Amino acid sequence: MKRPFYIALVLATLISLAGCKEKQQAEVAEAQQVMAPDIRLYTLDGGTVMVNNLELFAQDSVYRGQTAEFADAYYVVVHPKGTLMWDAGLSQGLVGMPEPYTSPDGNFSVSRPDSLATQLAAIGMTPADIDFLSLSHTHFDHSGHAEALPGATWLVQESEYAWISSPEMEAAQPDMFHAVNDIEKVKQISGDYDVFGDGTVVIKYMPGHTPGHCALFLDLPQHGPLLLSGDLYHLELNRLNKRVPIFNSDVKQTLASMRAFEAFADSTGARVYLQHSRDDFNTMPQAPNYLK
Repeated sequence: MKRPFYIALVLATLISLAGCKEKQQAEVAEAQQVMAPDIRLYTLDGGTVMVNNLELFAQDSVYRGQTAEFADAYYVVVHPKGTLMWDAGLSQGLVGMPEPYTSPDGNFSVSRPDSLATQLAAIGMTPADIDFLSLSHTHFDHSGHAEALPGATWLVQESEYAWISSPEMEAAQPDMFHAVNDIEKVKQISGDYDVFGDGTVVIKYMPGHTPGHCALFLDLPQHGPLLLSGDLYHLELNRLNKRVPIFNSDVKQTLASMRAFEAFADSTGARVYLQHSRDDFNTMPQAPNYLK
């Protein structure tokens, strides 16, 4: 065999193999796209929290004399295997009030523009359509309509459930206790929990803000991976400087959760959304048929 002919044959073979490989890769990518579950995310408005004393959100006096406006989003995740609501906004008793309600200590002024039923109707749903409820934690601004979902199973960390349902909490924080104590369907979980078993919707155990505080990981076909922070961070500056609010249940746990959260975000390439950030609320990816 003449050398030029041999070289040409080898080149032709390599080109053919490369073409086959590219075709196989394209077919695999197409198959993965077809197999990816259709997941839709809706970001809903659970109200506004005006923080009149931002100093509460750090262990030192760095925020002394400052105020801030927090968004208070909640979310609906529609998956082929069910529908999850993440968080539950402020109390629906605020809807229709002419002025924001200010707490007796003056630290917070809160308002809520609309009810759960009205907001769900805007996306073609009712409270009965929610299969699962998970609260990042049970503070008042995340549990407002938790008892208004008749068919939902509450997915809650064992540590959070024990904390919020204790006689001590009923006496010390009756509003928080009564926001969730009548939920009939409860599934206690321990640690990270894959809601639908395919890695696309995962509750991430991040304790410290409360004993069973969690974040939520989503892998959305149209937008890629993202992380909802719960209240691990309220402010971008707190994330940058690892500042811990003075009312967190455990500072060391919070700092450990911050490290775990950032490592997980880096490993997955997930975009982080701070749930109380008005800017993040306004830029959340949406299902195509719903506008905030």
